Amino acid sequence: MTTILLVEDTKELANLVQTELAANGYQIVTAGDGESALACFESAHPDLIILDWMLPRMDGLEVLRRIRQKSAIPILMLTARREETDRVIGLEVGADDYLTKPFGMRELVARIHAMLRRSELIQSVLTSDRNNQNSVFTCGALQLDPVSFTARLDGNLLELTRTEFNLLSLLARNPGRTFSRNYLLETVWGESYISGDRSVDNAILRLRRKLETVGDSIETVWGIGYRFNHP
Repeated sequence: MTTILLVEDTKELANLVQTELAANGYQIVTAGDGESALACFESAHPDLIILDWMLPRMDGLEVLRRIRQKSAIPILMLTARREETDRVIGLEVGADDYLTKPFGMRELVARIHAMLRRSELIQSVLTSDRNNQNSVFTCGALQLDPVSFTARLDGNLLELTRTEFNLLSLLARNPGRTFSRNYLLETVWGESYISGDRSVDNAILRLRRKLETVGDSIETVWGIGYRFNHP
């Protein structure tokens, strides 16, 4: 059974979410503060984490940072912050998705289903890589390891979120191929494109900045999407 760690300090909301997820067949472990969340993460070995931003004893961003130091587990952040900059911070630190309060239970369940499907797909790809003994991909000074979700540039570790890593890996492993925003969104995020959605564009901007001099290898194909040209 899939185990979800729910980190939420508002008891009424935590109870509501726990009841809904249990009805959908998930096993739920709960924590009401940041320090308890880290302890539960170590002991329960969850498959996915729902993490509130505002928590006592340690805020959600710090919990997220610490978990990302050792795990690529899917993490959905809950936040009452509606500013785009706040949401971007959460994604840059390592969240896979976010949901702004108040939210509907059907949307929460749908996002969890999508995140778990992406995780299963990624694991199947990694298993294939391990079986082929070809897990590490090297492109000039850039090295990608899909087993550990780590990327290095000139030997230096890049701080990429899992979404950024998957996006970079897809582009770099298919040099010269142009990918539409719709294709990237469906493949990497597992979502259908909606007009005005800037998820792909924002992720590309972050990638270019983090890749520094190699960032120019990700080219914009105007009116279509993006492609990667080897440096």
